[in-house]
Amino acid sequence: MDESNINKELKAIETITKTLADLDKAAQQRVLQYSMQHLDLHVEHFNQLPAIPPEKKGEQAKQSMQHLQQLPVDIRSLSDQKQPNSDMEMAAIVAYYLSEVAPEDERKDSIVTKDIKKYFKQAGYPLPGGPQFTLPNAKAAGYFESAGHGKYKLNPVGYNLVVHGLPRAKSESSSQPTRRKTKKKKIEKSSKKKTPKKAR
Repeated sequence: MDESNINKELKAIETITKTLADLDKAAQQRVLQYSMQHLDLHVEHFNQLPAIPPEKKGEQAKQSMQHLQQLPVDIRSLSDQKQPNSDMEMAAIVAYYLSEVAPEDERKDSIVTKDIKKYFKQAGYPLPGGPQFTLPNAKAAGYFESAGHGKYKLNPVGYNLVVHGLPRAKSESSSQPTRRKTKKKKIEKSSKKKTPKKAR
């Protein structure tokens, strides 16, 4: 199970538990029974799940809270963790943050140019020269799909980039400068060969 699904389950458990806590036992049972019928869930399915011993329940809740606390709570922390190399990668991080990590009142599935300006600044990441081109370029790079009306939604490629592809390995990011140095040396050698010899 990937991290995003785990986060959703933990938040669902937290929401259900808090909601039911204010009701008496009979009301809790009625709500759960109606919800199971509405979602077409059956008791037989739950009987197949391993029971949690009473002494383990507190430990499990503690581990769940620790997991939530380990997640980056702001865009700057997430950006520092993922270390993007371009404004397109940073745009993917912003989209992932808003769909998976941000507080509930900020959550959304798609982003616009206004979000690029806002969250790049919050992350301390340099604004691109033309912010209006960042999302179209990121779409062309394969990280986004169009959601209509200037909105862009992170696709599976962009999601996997943020979750599994970043930060990039040092060897990958340093390979390009090495090639440039090699090319420069070749040019210097060839120029020495062409130098005419002085007449004796």
